[in-house]
Amino acid sequence: MLTLSEACERNKDPILAVLAGELAASRSVLEVGSGTGQHAVYFARNLAHLSWQPTEVGAELGPLAERIRLEGPPNLRPAIALDVRAHSWPVERVDAVFSANTLHIMAWDAVEAFFRGVGAVLGAPGVLCVYGPFRYRDGYTSESNAEFDRYLRRRDRLSGIRDFEALERLAAAAGLAFAADHVMPANNQILVWRRRRAQ
Repeated sequence: MLTLSEACERNKDPILAVLAGELAASRSVLEVGSGTGQHAVYFARNLAHLSWQPTEVGAELGPLAERIRLEGPPNLRPAIALDVRAHSWPVERVDAVFSANTLHIMAWDAVEAFFRGVGAVLGAPGVLCVYGPFRYRDGYTSESNAEFDRYLRRRDRLSGIRDFEALERLAAAAGLAFAADHVMPANNQILVWRRRRAQ
């Protein structure tokens, strides 16, 4: 039986509404940390102009591959293993990278590796869209996010809601320029960075 995330079902339409605009000019998308695969299936089905590459690590890869086999549209590629800390990622250059609810469950060195990896595989022009909760100027956007951050750090001291300003420094070092901050339901955001075409 396939795993079902209720959060994925709740947030898929608001995320799709943003991605439809931000990825309109893209043709290939790498999703980092596809989880249950619900997002991958839904977004690929509704953004048929995209070739969507889902990824996962370890034991999560099997269930993801099974959902794609059973439910995936033709433009959703078979899942591949991807560890963001790998020296080189097993993908060719892509037009876009998408990741949802990953940076706050990674250790900080993995977040750094994520941006280095994105910088290596993202073409020009290219776009990075990251969904999740974030902090701004050392503050939370809601008390529920503050409580969620405390929960994350109790569970794993290396995890936690990330500061936008720190992510912006990593993105800039990877050659990406901040482009948009979309406010999403349930105190989440979609942060967007772009790599412009060389002049």
